[in-house]
Amino acid sequence: MKRNSSIKWTLPLLLTLSLTACGPMKLGNQQQTEGNNTLSGNVIYGSDGRLDYYQVTDAKIKALADSTVALIKTTDLTASGNTVSIRGRNYGTDMNLCATEKYREQDTAAFCSGTLVGPDTILTAGHCIETMADCSSTSFVFGFAVKAEGVLTKSVQSDAVYKCKEIVKTVRVNTAEDFAVIKLDRAVVGRKALPVRATGDVDAAASLVVIGHPVGLPTKITIGGTVRSLSPAKHFVANLDTYGGNSGSGVFNLVTGEIEGVLVRGEQDFESRGGCSVSKVCAEGACRGEDVTKISAVRPFLSTGGVVTPPPPPPVAKVEKFSSTTALAIPDNNSKGATSSLAVSSAPKGRSVSLTVNIEHSYVGDLVVKLLAPDGSSIVVHQRAGGSSKNLSKTYDVSAALSKVSVSGSYKLVVQDLASQDSGKIVSWSLEFK
Repeated sequence: MKRNSSIKWTLPLLLTLSLTACGPMKLGNQQQTEGNNTLSGNVIYGSDGRLDYYQVTDAKIKALADSTVALIKTTDLTASGNTVSIRGRNYGTDMNLCATEKYREQDTAAFCSGTLVGPDTILTAGHCIETMADCSSTSFVFGFAVKAEGVLTKSVQSDAVYKCKEIVKTVRVNTAEDFAVIKLDRAVVGRKALPVRATGDVDAAASLVVIGHPVGLPTKITIGGTVRSLSPAKHFVANLDTYGGNSGSGVFNLVTGEIEGVLVRGEQDFESRGGCSVSKVCAEGACRGEDVTKISAVRPFLSTGGVVTPPPPPPVAKVEKFSSTTALAIPDNNSKGATSSLAVSSAPKGRSVSLTVNIEHSYVGDLVVKLLAPDGSSIVVHQRAGGSSKNLSKTYDVSAALSKVSVSGSYKLVVQDLASQDSGKIVSWSLEFK
């Protein structure tokens, strides 16, 4: 997933992972598998952007997470009254993680992820559930999430645990579609079935959210995924912060909240360093990306399979645009730069936000461009890139950086020219909230 740094993180000790099918994930002396199949080795693009449930404040995104389900072997659950205990394994210990690794104190328990798409219907990856034997030995557990800082999830209420009734459809093609539609033993209570895209497939410019159980951990939410390629017929390739265990995770459109596809394959995860395991690092864009089964491959089985998933009405997007057309000279070789202010009478409040700049300059490689929000938040959108190219007219998605800004006020565009000889000016710029 693209973020401010240009690195890609992965997870260690995965043995002989295939890029077109999932490979086994080693957990200490145990090997965890998805039914009779193996975990997908996926990866993180840029800096690690995964968030625990309690760290997300957007109610709409939390609602998506509430309808995400962990696939856990029934033998790892113990019922006592109205409570079901989850037998997990310490992530840091079993994976021999180095002290710097994120979430090393949490437990892993899930082998795959899924999403509620009908009152009693789950959508997951086909290699997670291929046979009724796989399905019968699996429990579908909602609420396996860290809901308060420092409070690790060891159990859930019994009404959050469901069993498999039947497989509507399961498909596994290692180089194409990979999905399973599962009927549960009863209708799910207290959680909403999530909408899928009614027609067509994901747009190349879509901002994506992936929610699931990387390496079997409690629910992780990552915003800011991007599409890399739409050319495969049955799947698309994206930058998504995912690991093995995210297989079957719903991939959502950040704007509409609709499911665009199912995460199924990706890059391998870990490497050893100094006697312990760390997330592997590779350059942004240098790795293969993550494969997502297109929702168009699944959609026929959601309707003919008896899943109650009526097409949602087209979203009505409220768009607010604020612009500045006052030209402002950019001082040459001056770290103070030029600051243009824009009065904004609304707040992002988790909405999609785009920044458009029109800057005339004879050498854009001299420039640093950043946006300052009324609450002090800032994001650098251009960092001395482009070399000798002239002028900078571009639109940037700044939704992730401004998702927590809940106040209106003065936004500032700061443009610094940090080298001599070339000069220019801010012609205009704008912010659009959708």
